[in-house]
Amino acid sequence: MNNRDFDSWLSKFRLSISRYDYYVNFDKVVENAEKYKIELNILNSLIGSKNIEDDFEKIIEKYPETLKCIPVLLAVRGNEIYAQDEAGAFIYKFDEPSCSMEQYKYFMRKTGLFDLLANHIVNNLIDYVLGVETGLDSNGRKNRGGHQMEDLVESYIEKAGFVREENYFKEMYLADVEKKWNIDLSALSNQGKARKRFDFVVKTDNMIYAIETNFYGGTGGGSKLNETARSYKMLSQEADTVDGFRFVWFTDGTAWRSARGNLRETFDVMDYIYSIDDMENGIMERIFI
Repeated sequence: MNNRDFDSWLSKFRLSISRYDYYVNFDKVVENAEKYKIELNILNSLIGSKNIEDDFEKIIEKYPETLKCIPVLLAVRGNEIYAQDEAGAFIYKFDEPSCSMEQYKYFMRKTGLFDLLANHIVNNLIDYVLGVETGLDSNGRKNRGGHQMEDLVESYIEKAGFVREENYFKEMYLADVEKKWNIDLSALSNQGKARKRFDFVVKTDNMIYAIETNFYGGTGGGSKLNETARSYKMLSQEADTVDGFRFVWFTDGTAWRSARGNLRETFDVMDYIYSIDDMENGIMERIFI
């Protein structure tokens, strides 16, 4: 049973764990923009054009590869764009010419790209695309956020001296744990019916530690968090019936305050439940023995 003070433990939960590179990955932004550097420099000649439709046609005829950077000017990933209006519906392909020149000009006109270029709303398409890529990259924050707690936990596992694919493993299914170390985990898998995957598995000389990680910042999320606390409480109790196996849960985030009752119930019966503060104070070196 847990002999730590729950309220003191919960009081140290963090509002956020965003690292500096969470907001924008500028290396990726620059790399993505660089792919179009030559084509964008060619299209730069259209900026301020007094006869943009004719100039555009000449460029596409001479340099058809410039078509491929049109989607990114509209913040679109991919080579196809669907568009429709009273004139009909079209799928425009930009990896290779597939429409008539008139149709591509119609696209440029209707999307506002001709206006953007002819009226000098932008001065340099490379700078413009860097801005577009920055915006697109910021949409990836949710993905990056979801991995931040995993990355943090993994950094502490490694700091404790464990080596990936030697004595700790990432994203491992319960069935793979059973097969690798010849252990029966049917108590956790509902007799083989559940396909459970752990974020990490740490293997020491006398124990297998299956690890789950999550972080819930902000203030909301009560019902989801209550269900998470209940399911991990059950998982911990099932793990306790298996010799040589332990379930470890690393969690944090101020949203837990809205579900403190269920988290307290889990905390009271689960020995291996820890926070970021615990990791910072060397818990990895003490539990994985």
